[in-house]
Amino acid sequence: MQNTVSRAFANPSTVAVVGLGKIGLPLAIQYIWHGWRVIGCDINADVVEAISAGVSHVQEEPEVVTVVADAVEEGWLTATTDTTEAVRQAHIVVVIVPVVVDEQHRVDFSAIDAATEAIGRGLRAGTLVIYETTLPVGTTARRFARILETHSRLTAGRDFHLAYSPERVSSGSIFRDLSTYPKVVGGINEESQAAAVAFYQSVLDASIIAMSSTDEAEFVKLIETTYRDVNIALANEFACFADTHGLDVSAAIQAANTQPYSHIHTPGVGVGGHCIPVYPYFLMAGVEEIGDEHYPSLQLPRHARQINDRMAAYTVQRIESVAGSLMGQGVLILGVTYRGNVREVAFTSARLLQEELVKRGAIVYAHDPLFTDDELRALGYTPLADGDETAIQAIVLQANHRAYQTFDFRRFPRCRALLDGRRALDRAKVEEAGIRYLTIGDGSRQRWEEQQEENPLLAPVKCFI
Repeated sequence: MQNTVSRAFANPSTVAVVGLGKIGLPLAIQYIWHGWRVIGCDINADVVEAISAGVSHVQEEPEVVTVVADAVEEGWLTATTDTTEAVRQAHIVVVIVPVVVDEQHRVDFSAIDAATEAIGRGLRAGTLVIYETTLPVGTTARRFARILETHSRLTAGRDFHLAYSPERVSSGSIFRDLSTYPKVVGGINEESQAAAVAFYQSVLDASIIAMSSTDEAEFVKLIETTYRDVNIALANEFACFADTHGLDVSAAIQAANTQPYSHIHTPGVGVGGHCIPVYPYFLMAGVEEIGDEHYPSLQLPRHARQINDRMAAYTVQRIESVAGSLMGQGVLILGVTYRGNVREVAFTSARLLQEELVKRGAIVYAHDPLFTDDELRALGYTPLADGDETAIQAIVLQANHRAYQTFDFRRFPRCRALLDGRRALDRAKVEEAGIRYLTIGDGSRQRWEEQQEENPLLAPVKCFI
């Protein structure tokens, strides 16, 4: 993979990347490294202005930060809010605009529908349009083909090519992932498939997996992420069982995974992010839209979602079993992001933890080295201020930021328990501070309940999962 944009290419073709977020901008750089001129499109004028000035708003990928300025200066990268005009100038259009779910878990297509309409208005015959956003099965071939045809007056598969290829990357390691993971590609017909495969062969060093349709390619991404959600839910149920029976789930999982057919994930306080808590609902939406009468409910993914969201309540129960009632007590959440060392808060388990703690009457504080105090307040948290340390009775590690490896827990003289929700901390260091160390599934709950006969004031806590 090239790490400069100064290579000379004769008559480079043009790609319009629609959506310049944490995946879209790195994709643009990837294409530039392989000799394509990129027009980046985004509705956020501040993003477009920053990129046009050679400044990357995506900080998780060091390569992007260092390359954007050169790419802009040398003319390989431009940015605009005018998606329609950019598409008119492009040979390839790659769409990476977010699709989200609302509070009722219904899929919200509004942003990507608007982008698709703008693309359609600028679409020319012979252009290849590829969607990389994760989608419910059937979206590309039916919903987006119809929108593109309506606004372009062209026919998908005949006048322009249409394909789907799910992004399979993670923030902080996008370029590694692009070079490692096979690229899944599906077209609405053979010509669209061939065009998409040829494009990805020109910009990626990884292998290409050609699927039979866009529907099948969409299905691939949904079952990847749903598998992880279901697997984590299973690990969480194992952890609850271990707590009830005085067993160490981590040791048991480690031993079980030495068998080549066992791939049990790690239990924890919850599942967050743009992907795993969201895409199972896309899978369910695809079932509902198509109307699968034989297996309409996808019960296992639905139940897994419930289990993983309930882990926040179970975490609070575990803390109360050691620290006692949290009514009026200070509890500190360490890390509000959905994943360690990534400045993203989408569907973070910190929000569920905060809600459960408030239900128990706790006074909830938050700390995160990736955000300022004002940013934490804007996100709805109360930042830990100087002098608040003495109010803390319990701590939950929610995001395993590197900074917490050297965190001084001696600052909290009244803290009775710390629950390491990601199994990331040095237990000895926590206990040296006089704080009881807990994890989900460490088996200590059963041993604690055995002590109730000696101390009847300790209330039992039942595992409800």
